[in-house]
Amino acid sequence: MELDDRKITILKAIIKTYLETGEPVGSRTISKYTDLKLSSATIRNEMSDLEEMGYILQPHTSAGRIPSDKGYRFYVDQIMQDKEQEVTEVKELMIKRVDRLELVLKKLAQLLAANTNYAAMISGPRYHQNKLKFIQLSQMDPHKLLIVIVVEGNLIRNRMVMIQEELSQDDLLNLNIMLNSSLNGLTIEEINLGVISRLKEQAGSHSQVIDMVLSEIAAVIEADEEDLQIYTSGATNIFKYPELSDGQKASQLISTLEQKEMLKELIADDDGTEDSGDIQVYIGEETPLQTMKDCSVVTANYELGEGIRGTIGIIGPKRMDYERVLRTLRNLMRQLDTTFKNDEGR
Repeated sequence: MELDDRKITILKAIIKTYLETGEPVGSRTISKYTDLKLSSATIRNEMSDLEEMGYILQPHTSAGRIPSDKGYRFYVDQIMQDKEQEVTEVKELMIKRVDRLELVLKKLAQLLAANTNYAAMISGPRYHQNKLKFIQLSQMDPHKLLIVIVVEGNLIRNRMVMIQEELSQDDLLNLNIMLNSSLNGLTIEEINLGVISRLKEQAGSHSQVIDMVLSEIAAVIEADEEDLQIYTSGATNIFKYPELSDGQKASQLISTLEQKEMLKELIADDDGTEDSGDIQVYIGEETPLQTMKDCSVVTANYELGEGIRGTIGIIGPKRMDYERVLRTLRNLMRQLDTTFKNDEGR
């Protein structure tokens, strides 16, 4: 006889109920907690089979059953398998990288909040430190130019601009070669006046097009900065801690977690941290946000390869389990680093 899905569901329900109550579990109790919609008689038959298979026991003359060692072993192995599957799913999700990055970060915020019992926030990647990989100018009509800008991480942005002059195919080819040879590998901060002057000089009569292209590159980077996404989870965990669950304090904290502009202060404060994965701990008055003065905030910068960087934060009471939080963040940093660097090598 094998354990089918129905028997597994009933066995899990027996074990979970026994763990909660410490009392032998009867068929009527199971019929209330499972979604199988089975009669007590059917559940009794299944419980009889489980007892015959050695997964549950009937203590004394009680009508209820308790788990056997074999039952506990199955339950623990099942939990471990489920957790491994969860980790595998998250890892597979992360490997899809930037095209599904939003979904990845939301999932990670949820996992962090669930694993720590605190509030969690994760910012989307910041692009201002990224290097330019490729620029392509294409003429859509005599006075309309399409600018394709690619930065590290293969993040692509398109801009359409109007130009006064007409460009030949040779002009476009020369401008593309000039822009890519001069700008590839530079961050937006490294495109200084010297670089701009040399480009304009090389462009000659087309220096206005160079001006326009550089303006669009800067606008793309600034737009990405302004559109910074921050994902939060576990805000209601705040109510678990009496020192934070006071009506006004809790309201202010939850309001802060919902306001992207305020959370940016936590991220901006980490911009000076050079090393990805470096962890910062802010306790009480040290926190950059006034509404979090009764909290502790732990942040770390993550890097998903090719300069795609962001910030992870955990917000909880000052009596938070720092050891667990730091261990969780370090493990996450390690997994992110390994996953995305391995992905790049493929």
